Amino acid sequence: MTRAIVIGTRGSQLALWQANWVRCALTERFPDVRVELLVIKTTGDKILDVALAKVGGKGLFVKEIEEALLSGRIDVAVHSMKDMPADIPEGLWIGAVPERENPLDVLITRTGQPLAALPEGARVGTSSLRRGAQLRSRRSDLRICTLRGNLDTRLRKLAADNLDAIVLAAAGVHRLGLAERVSEYLPMEVMLPAVGQGALCIEVRREDPRVAQLAAALDDPATRTVVTGERAFLKRLEGGCQVPIAAHGTLAGAVFSLTGLVAEVDGRTLIRQTHSGSAASPETVGIQLAERLLALGAKEILDKLKREGHNA
Repeated sequence: MTRAIVIGTRGSQLALWQANWVRCALTERFPDVRVELLVIKTTGDKILDVALAKVGGKGLFVKEIEEALLSGRIDVAVHSMKDMPADIPEGLWIGAVPERENPLDVLITRTGQPLAALPEGARVGTSSLRRGAQLRSRRSDLRICTLRGNLDTRLRKLAADNLDAIVLAAAGVHRLGLAERVSEYLPMEVMLPAVGQGALCIEVRREDPRVAQLAAALDDPATRTVVTGERAFLKRLEGGCQVPIAAHGTLAGAVFSLTGLVAEVDGRTLIRQTHSGSAASPETVGIQLAERLLALGAKEILDKLKREGHNA
């Protein structure tokens, strides 16, 4: 009997939901394949009292899982795409990108109020520079408070930390069946999402054709095209959690459109542009959009943030 395929995952409630979704999708399509889960604790799960980028950024949630994949301890890694650094380690690749969930951010408030109705000086919890900058751009009076932890932990802290509101990804809220908690879906004009937000990343070894073939059955070509363009934009900007970068792409027939943003941490300067091109070359569109933002002043913002050590 062929040995089981082992999926590596973080141990949070959301990560387990995602890994179990992949396990069920694989066994549904390949009933003869046995799939198991292996929970791996990442550095990002262990450090909960410091803003992410101050201790290394996005890779903190994937590094140990990728090491297990490279060593053969696991055969498949399941991540949230927005946690993925721009560069994939040698020997690994993204074997599948399933159909995307809602990519928006949501506001969850204690009173059910939308963003515009929050009182002056309201305390809003998020550790994302991207979210903080866009919130400040819209409402400079808001007090942005550091908020770390898994989704359920963040929801508990809404009351425990005396916050007026928190901002979360709609995808995680939906996947855990908590949509009724949403006070407002923040539109793209207010809060451009993180690169890859709402999508899953199914990572496999390049030299494992059997597993790669199985994983490919879960791929959604349209989502992969859009995410590929978004990630090309991120890579050209050399971005991660360290800087307020956002991007979201859409497909309309053979046309791929990408909106990208780079902002100052305080939200006073926000450079945002949209660029379109062939859906057959999403990387080109992503790179061209990044180049346009760099020429419009994003380079100065990024250089300044790196000099000042803004790694949050």
